[in-house]
Amino acid sequence: MLTIDQATYDAIVAHAKRDHPDEACGIVAGPEGSDRPVRFIEMVNAAGSPTFYEFDSTDLFQLYKDMDERDEEPVVVYHSHTATEAYPSRTDIGLASEPNAHYVLVSTREHGNNEGPVEFRSYSIVDGVVTEEDVTITPTEQEEST
Repeated sequence: MLTIDQATYDAIVAHAKRDHPDEACGIVAGPEGSDRPVRFIEMVNAAGSPTFYEFDSTDLFQLYKDMDERDEEPVVVYHSHTATEAYPSRTDIGLASEPNAHYVLVSTREHGNNEGPVEFRSYSIVDGVVTEEDVTITPTEQEEST
């Protein structure tokens, strides 16, 4: 199960809508071994494509150095699908290299970058096996204190 706070959920959805019709991508890092997505990192889709995403290799290398220095790991790896459902493609499955990460897909096919709901789903992808996970959205800390 993926547990994610409302602010992070909103940031992922906003990024997906903003980059539509191209696929958006990014990572949410968290403390190593915690399974807590804490630090939202919006990445640039180096492919600039509506049907494929690719992290810029230099940016990705720098991000992994930064996460290593902070004792973090990628808890969520997300990207959007602009014309298909929020389910991993064969390419997505082949590129899934973080066995402990939650792979989040956001489909913007219905409303694009306009107002309206998106399809937001999470998966575990290990050794080519895709397992859908429940997603629980929790209030952000600021919301809880009011």
